Amino acid sequence: MERLFESELRVMEPLWEEGEMSAGTLAKKLTAAWGWNRNTTYTVIKKLVDKGVIERREPGFICRPLLSREEARRQETEGLISRMFNGSKAQFLSSFLSGGLTPEEAAELRAVIERLE
Repeated sequence: MERLFESELRVMEPLWEEGEMSAGTLAKKLTAAWGWNRNTTYTVIKKLVDKGVIERREPGFICRPLLSREEARRQETEGLISRMFNGSKAQFLSSFLSGGLTPEEAAELRAVIERLE
């Protein structure tokens, strides 16, 4: 999958939160949240349809996400690790965690690692 740009993520967020909806409803939400006009929303929807991330169907120009939020996060993270850390998850985590953790964050991370082992 191609990388999703910030504007595309803004369109995806309401779909991930609420599920499928009409493009008109989506446009209203993005106007309220970001000041977008209807044409901007429709242009970004078309790009997402072309990428295979959103399905558009009639009647009513209904948009449905084909990519989950978790899958988008996973793909974006894998791309970042590949580009910036030569594919090394350990280097990524080391860099990411260099600022330190709260005791609660450390416990949560420990629990995640234990589940993965």
